[in-house]
Formats: sequence, structure tokens, C-alpha cells
Amino acid sequence: MKKSVKILAAVIAFVFASFATQAQDMKDHVMMKNGKMMMMKGGKETMMTSDMKMKDGNMIMKDGTVKMKNGKTMKMMEGESMDMEGHMYDKDMKMKKSMK
Repeated sequence: MKKSVKILAAVIAFVFASFATQAQDMKDHVMMKNGKMMMMKGGKETMMTSDMKMKDGNMIMKDGTVKMKNGKTMKMMEGESMDMEGHMYDKDMKMKKSMK
């Protein structure tokens, strides 16, 4: 009985440590979710209230429009996200080709 309690405690500790590591690894980003632009910062999700400039110079508008440094524009689709460096990801979190 004591052995199974110790094993259960070890499993629970491992699971909590795993979740903590995942939360720390999660990068800050913006994403289109349910037709609205959301911002994930420090593990907390909030609605975007203003336009943002990414480190690569691209601008993200709160309506999901992306204005690139070269003047081109695009609209983020449901599930797409962009990290603060300006890397674009699809809904499966796979990096998309450069938008330059």
C-alpha cells in the first residue's frame, strides 16, 4: 500500500512538473481565435486592444490584418498565430514560409 502511494505521488509530481515546463516554454504570440485577435503573454490570454509592431517590423492590426515591411498586407485566418519575432504559424503550430 505504501509503495503504491509513493508511486502515485511520483506520477502526480511528474505531471505537474511537465505542465509547468510547457507553460514556461510557451512563447508570447498573437492569434486569430473565434474571429477575434487574441494575445498570449506570460501564459495569459487577452483580447488585442491595439495594433502591435513585431520585432521584424511587421505590424499586426487588432482586426487581424498584417502589414509587412515591404508594404504587402494579408489577413490572418482562424487558428493562425504570430510570435513576437514575426514568425507566422498555421493552426497546427507549424511555421509558415517567410512573408518577406
